[in-house]
Parts: sequence; C-alpha cells; structure tokens
Amino acid sequence: MRIESDMLGELEIDDNCYFGIHTKRALDNFPITKRPIHWELVKAIVIVKKAAAITNHLTGLLNSDIACSIVKACDEILLGNFFDQFIVDCLQGGAGTSANMNVNEVVANRAIEILGGNKGEYHIVHPIDHVNMSQSTNDVFPTSVRIAAINLLRPVSEKFAQLQASLQEKEDEFSNVLKVGRTQLQDAVPVTLGQEFGAWAQAFARDRWRIYKVEERLRQVNIGGTAVGTGINAEKKYIFNVIEKLREITGIGLARSEYMIDCTQNCDVFVEVSGLLKTSAVNLSKVSSDIRLLSSGPIAGLGEINLPPVQAGSSIMPGKVNPVIAEAVNQAAFQIMSNDFAITLAAQSGQLELNAFLPVIAHNLFEMLDILNNTLSIFIEKCIKGISADISRCSELLEKSFTLVTALTGHIGYDRASEVSKSCIKTSKTVREVLLSENILDKAEIDKIFDTVSITTPGIPGKK
Repeated sequence: MRIESDMLGELEIDDNCYFGIHTKRALDNFPITKRPIHWELVKAIVIVKKAAAITNHLTGLLNSDIACSIVKACDEILLGNFFDQFIVDCLQGGAGTSANMNVNEVVANRAIEILGGNKGEYHIVHPIDHVNMSQSTNDVFPTSVRIAAINLLRPVSEKFAQLQASLQEKEDEFSNVLKVGRTQLQDAVPVTLGQEFGAWAQAFARDRWRIYKVEERLRQVNIGGTAVGTGINAEKKYIFNVIEKLREITGIGLARSEYMIDCTQNCDVFVEVSGLLKTSAVNLSKVSSDIRLLSSGPIAGLGEINLPPVQAGSSIMPGKVNPVIAEAVNQAAFQIMSNDFAITLAAQSGQLELNAFLPVIAHNLFEMLDILNNTLSIFIEKCIKGISADISRCSELLEKSFTLVTALTGHIGYDRASEVSKSCIKTSKTVREVLLSENILDKAEIDKIFDTVSITTPGIPGKK
C-alpha cells in the first residue's frame, strides 16, 4: 500500500493501482450506477492529455523527459492497456472533475514508471502540475465529450445508410406485390408492398443525413479555455496550438470555438444531437411497429409478410414464434427517447459559467449512440434482410377488400361507388362480383379500369 494525500487528508492506495487519491474519493463518493465512464470518453480525455503535453513541451512549459513519458503513457492507454483503472462512475458530481482526475492519475503514474520511478512519486510526474498543465476539467471534459460523440456518431450514420439500402432492396424485391393500403387501420387504396418499404427507406435516409450533418455542430471545442472559457492559466501560444495538435491526433476537423465562454457553459449542441437521435428512434419505433402489424398472425392476423424466426416464442404455447427483433427495436427506441429527456433536463439546468451536469449528458448521449449502433445491426441482419412476402395472402386480402372501388369514382361517380363498397361489405362479394351481379359494368369495362389502375409512385416509373 502507498499513502497519498490531498487537501482533505490522507488515504491508502493499493500499490497495484495506477489511479490515486482523487479517483479513490470519487469511487467512494459516487457508487451510483456502478458503471464507469464510457471507454470512448476515456480515450478522448487521454487524447486531450497527449495533445496538451506535446503543446506544453513545444511552448517550453514542459521538459522533454516528462512530456515524452506522458505521451508514451497516453499511447499505451489508447492501445487498450490499463482499461480496468478507469473506474469512476459515469454519474458524478463536479462537472467531470473525477473523470479528468482519474485519467490524470493513471497517466501520471504510468509516466512515472516509464521514467524509472514508483507509482505515487508525484515529484517526478504530477497529475495536475504536469498531466493537467494549461488545462481545466471545464475545457478538457466538454472537448472530450465532443470527440467521443463524433467517434460514436459516425458508425451510427453508416448503419442508417445500411438500413436504408436493405429496405430499398426489399422495395425492389416487392415492387410487384399488390396489397391493401391502409389509412387509420382501415382498408384504403391499393399499394405495393415495395412502396411501403420504400417509404420506410426514405425516413431512414433523412435520419442518416441528419446524423451525418450534425457532426459539424460538435467540432467546435473549448480546449484552451480552461476554467470558464477565458483561458486563465494558459499561455496564448498554447491556446492557439493545442487545437492543431488535437486535430492532428484525432483526424477530426476540430476548431477552437470563437467564443469559448459560450462553449464552456451552454450545452444546447448536445440537446440538438440528442434530438436528432430521438427523431431516428421515433422512425425506428414506427417502422418496427408496422412490421409487427403486417406480420401478425400467422392465421388470425394480417400475415402479409413473414419475419425470419429467431427463437421460440413461448414457454407454454407450442409452435408460437414472436416478432422479437421488432419488439427489441421498439424497446430500444423507448429508451433512446427517455435518454433525450434526461439530456434536455440537464442542459437547461446549467448555471452561469458552467454546466455541472455534463456527466449525465455524456452518459445518456453515449448510451443512445451505443443502443442505436447495436439495435440497427440486429434490425438489419436478423429482421429486414430475412423478410419475405406472402404474395397469396396479399392478393387474397386485396381481392376481398373494396379498395379497388376508388378507381371507379371517375367512371361511375362517388355516390354510386360508395354503394358498391357497401354491397361488398354486406354481401362479402368482391368489387368485381358486385359490379357484374348488379349490372353496373360489364367484364370488359371492369378489366380495362382495373388494368389501368395507377399505383406507381411519382418519380419512380414502372413500379406497379
């Protein structure tokens, strides 16, 4: 064991631990979720530490040995080492100070070892004086949250592109499958099954584009602003150069905020990002609900599409197979919508020069992105790609419905067409049968009308 001290006193730290007294106090103070900060956030903070060390050295504030040891320690962490040393809870007081200090201490103690010292010998490399030089939690943590969010956004945007493509493949596959179109869950007009899938694809195309574009909002960072965005305790040369190093290391087109005080205290950007993720969740929920409805049955439901079976559906009802993937997508969407509300509450609750609730914003935002990334994968692979059409069922329901009567209004008038639909419902006859039995039209006229019914989508010629 080793003894470390801070302004509150002393604590024993296990010699095997790379974290120190500040992390230990946070571990004791915040046993809330028992979930550590997101690994992408850890990596982003480490990247900031690396960029700061390089810049501080180039500025003449940090000697070569200390700077090189810090950079090497950061590189080792970025390779996945010391994963188990980042232990502070994702929900923590202090606006992210505990997360920042956890990284400072692990980097410092590893750097000390690199220089031949023992963990805790902070006269060699100090967590604050050296690793945190020219920085504050208040510029490190918001900058890191933005970097981590961008890295998590990109695969989600790509997954939405894949979902769009998968649905468009089904749109083409089902382009000739005629079926009943429904409004307000009532029979309406004929459509193709392909058109339904095409409409879903368009919704996700918008989601993909919105998520892709919102990255621009996250690229403005307040690194160099230190405590409240004024840059106190940081030299101008550092402030102007650290962003260049950060951009070089991350490969992201980051830019120093033109008004770092704004970027330090206001979290509306995260609300905007969260809102777009919520929007995509709304679309996911709506489409998965549609899919569940269209696949209901197999005998007593709509049964127009078949979902790939992935597991037995019941512990008591033999042979039952449930739409579990679509149900999981619904639940993921509900969770994402809830996360958005937490982010909204936290963003509006910031006061004056700092938002102390950025940890809960970060936690919920990263959870949304993880859920979306994982959900989209199973939705595409275990549901969408395996959907097949029950063509005979679609044809049967279309023939038995009165949806084709809409095509008659231009030939026999709305009122008379309404009488035909009433007869269909009353007698259980098809539209064709009613027209013939009541001598409204002859067979040749009926065939001509129905053969020329336009159910093409404007702008997509040939899809009938």
